[in-house]
Amino acid sequence: MDRKTASWMKREDERILEYLEEEEWAEPKMISRNAFTKVSTAHVCERLEMLRYAGLVDTMGLASYELTGDGHRYLDGELDAENLPRPTVDRVLRK
Repeated sequence: MDRKTASWMKREDERILEYLEEEEWAEPKMISRNAFTKVSTAHVCERLEMLRYAGLVDTMGLASYELTGDGHRYLDGELDAENLPRPTVDRVLRK
């Protein structure tokens, strides 16, 4: 499977998306604790918001996230993430 990442994506984004695919939904603290050894919950939160702006994940409830249809298509190699809305800190904070 050949995923098409975007220039704004970080290495942690792939693992976050894969974790959400495995678990169906998760809170940032769960992702930080179970998917990584040295990635803080705050960094996971930041990356989730970037992924949410791009449409790869969405919130469900107060602090839980799940993959969107685009998130599944990206993981399956069917979606070029470069064609999604480009998140920036300014754009994410204004949303």
